[in-house]
Amino acid sequence: MYRRRDTRRDMLVAEITAELRRYCVDAQHVGHAFAGQHGLGATDLQALIAVMDAELTGEPITPGRLGEQLDLSSGSVTALIDRLERAGHIRRDRDTTDRRKVLLHYAERGAAVAMDFFRPLGERTDAVMAGFGDDELEVVYRFITAMGGSLREHRDEVRAARVEPAPRRRTD
Repeated sequence: MYRRRDTRRDMLVAEITAELRRYCVDAQHVGHAFAGQHGLGATDLQALIAVMDAELTGEPITPGRLGEQLDLSSGSVTALIDRLERAGHIRRDRDTTDRRKVLLHYAERGAAVAMDFFRPLGERTDAVMAGFGDDELEVVYRFITAMGGSLREHRDEVRAARVEPAPRRRTD
């Protein structure tokens, strides 16, 4: 009987895949805990992350781009933004170069609430990264960037292939 011998690489790939899966699940739990403590839904949290990521890149997000990222209709995005703005998590600002354009930013109160909640995680993350040299971090960065790109490609394919369910037929 032929028995496949796992190579070190095979075992590493399996362990890395399992760790990524566990990391995603644990990150979701942390995100849900934050959302629950602040009366936010899953989509609210996704929106806040999108606003934060856009600000970190120096290109604030527009409501239209937010809707595209979250796969929401314009009406749903408006309701979402209204809700997050009322709660003090985000603010709307007019673009200084094109007053017709609205940009979304983290509001000071929302940023303070997020900072308080996520500061311990940030400190843990910093401590973990301190254990790696610059060359190692370059490899980790290249890996995680490629994995993120792969996941987003798959997400986009799944979205594009999504088919509306057929209406249920009565069986009586």
